[in-house]
Amino acid sequence: MKITLARLSTKDLATLAQRILSNIQSGKYTVITNHPLTATLQTSYASYDLVYTKQIYSGKGKDVATADHERDVAYKNLKAFLNGYRQLPSAPNYQSAVDLYGIFKTFGLDLDRLSYSSQTAQMKKLIETLETAENIQKLKNLSLDAAFGEMKSKHEAFETLFADQAEANADLRQMTSASAIRKDLEKNLKAYLNLLTAMKGVSGWELLYNDTNELVKAAKNSDI
Repeated sequence: MKITLARLSTKDLATLAQRILSNIQSGKYTVITNHPLTATLQTSYASYDLVYTKQIYSGKGKDVATADHERDVAYKNLKAFLNGYRQLPSAPNYQSAVDLYGIFKTFGLDLDRLSYSSQTAQMKKLIETLETAENIQKLKNLSLDAAFGEMKSKHEAFETLFADQAEANADLRQMTSASAIRKDLEKNLKAYLNLLTAMKGVSGWELLYNDTNELVKAAKNSDI
């Protein structure tokens, strides 16, 4: 019973281990019942099954990028309005636009081009400043309180997603690496197959050996 387990795909290795364990647990082979090696194999397979389909990272990157784009749009729209309005001295509440645009300049007019962390730090300060009673009134004077609320909510939505991504990525990094778990499963599968090969000539082991050998042949052909 020869097979190079390292050559099997991630999925095929998992399927071979699962089918071997199902065979062991079928009750058809009393010679292997309660054998300590089967418990070891079950434990290593359970660990492998838990992580083998997981990505290295959380997969939340696309959602985070979308949220970042949405807060960028809200930020740029508000900034563009103020920039245009401040250039109309005859317009009502012209000075409010001048003052508010000055606040945007203070924290940077290109926040949407910064890294996630840098933009977040500056946006937080910008929002805190715009939330003072004086500036809230200026926003209301220009009927921009809803636009400001949208920018703030988009920023908070980004922050929530970004925090979720960071937590998920940290959890994944703390897990034992998939490659290490795979090697452990390969080692225990090999030990089990070697046991069956060594015992195939002993009464009671022939059927187990033959049935398992068929599973191994199927795995080698990647057809299980």
